Amino acid sequence: MTTPRDLLITAMDQEAGRTLDRGDLSLALAGAELIDLLDAGAIALDGDRIVPGEGRAVGDRVLDEAAASLVRQAPYETVDDWLWRRGRDLSATYESALEADGQLAQERSRWMFFQPGRAVLVDTPARREASKRLAAKEPVLTTLAAAAGFEDEPTGDSTGLFDSSVETVLGTVNDAVRNLEAERQRRSIEGAAFDNIWRGQ
Repeated sequence: MTTPRDLLITAMDQEAGRTLDRGDLSLALAGAELIDLLDAGAIALDGDRIVPGEGRAVGDRVLDEAAASLVRQAPYETVDDWLWRRGRDLSATYESALEADGQLAQERSRWMFFQPGRAVLVDTPARREASKRLAAKEPVLTTLAAAAGFEDEPTGDSTGLFDSSVETVLGTVNDAVRNLEAERQRRSIEGAAFDNIWRGQ
């Protein structure tokens, strides 16, 4: 399994008790892709710019699609630009991949036989391994899960836990999630102001 798949599986396992924002999750998934691509040698970072490495396959269909979508001409793409471009609806992409691999099933209602059900996780070794990875507080997965909003921020000194490239990706994911929340708040305030004007207040 890959970090993005583990992230989505653990997110879906936690979702019963809380509402997850799909935008936050998609940004974290795009960051998880970069970390796995770094680990595979498919990319390197030059500052905050993503420099493609060798074109070899990573071994995961969705990650290979991610690698194929890299900008391959200088000045290359920044990590932030990647998160916003690649992250669009990425949670749905990974849900489809998990379902195709038999990791998800459609739960059908007893009363609405012809309505599509919600996707639920199947009890598989991959699900158990992802849960173990999160329970063990594996630093990368825990940090991404916190950014996605379903895990507490890691505590303690993180100095030396990550190399500089991974730190850059994780920091940029956190910044992107904060920017997305600020944009939500701005729109909420503007919407409330418009409603007040409409009602003549």
